[in-house]
Amino acid sequence: MDIWQGLIIITAVHLLAAASPGPDFVLVSQQSLVHGKKAGILCSIGIALGLSVHIVYSAFGLAAIIASSSTALWAIKLLGGGYLIYLGIKGLRARASATEGAPQEKSAERSAWKTVGLGFLCNALNPKAPLYFVALFTVVLSAATPALHIAIYGAWMMLIQLAWFSLVTFILSNPKVTRKFQRLGHRIDQLTGLAMLILGIKVLATKAN
Repeated sequence: MDIWQGLIIITAVHLLAAASPGPDFVLVSQQSLVHGKKAGILCSIGIALGLSVHIVYSAFGLAAIIASSSTALWAIKLLGGGYLIYLGIKGLRARASATEGAPQEKSAERSAWKTVGLGFLCNALNPKAPLYFVALFTVVLSAATPALHIAIYGAWMMLIQLAWFSLVTFILSNPKVTRKFQRLGHRIDQLTGLAMLILGIKVLATKAN
């Protein structure tokens, strides 16, 4: 397949995948509303970097192995579902603080790597990713696809992911939007925590085949 045809297919499919509600969207929304624009952007960077994990193993054909191996898929489900449940419980335990309602950009600066890591793990441990990537790459890749084309496809997908969640961050961190949610910071943590918990339980309850 011509590289431009591949890029068109990847752009159309991956935009829809990135925009669909899921753990990444919930996490970026929570970080943007509660901690501000910088935290949302850092989390988005982490999510885009997490995508590289799936791109690398897909490029080496491991996605097909994982997708066809119930043991490997269960291991990913346990890791991914367990991490989502951890985030959910952490969110549900959130309590109102004395500083709630004030801008949180400084706290985002102090924990930049932690915020990036949060996004990275959320995406890298997504148990639905192997099936998604094996389906997508089956369409655009072949045994004759040059390594450079694979690298371009991967970098482009990461840019799409970053651009989408950065847009989400800018919308949710708009001062007018933020002011409406700042006083409810711990409630947002609890609500998104509940969503993460439900997603985690759903992941663990879904059949591996």
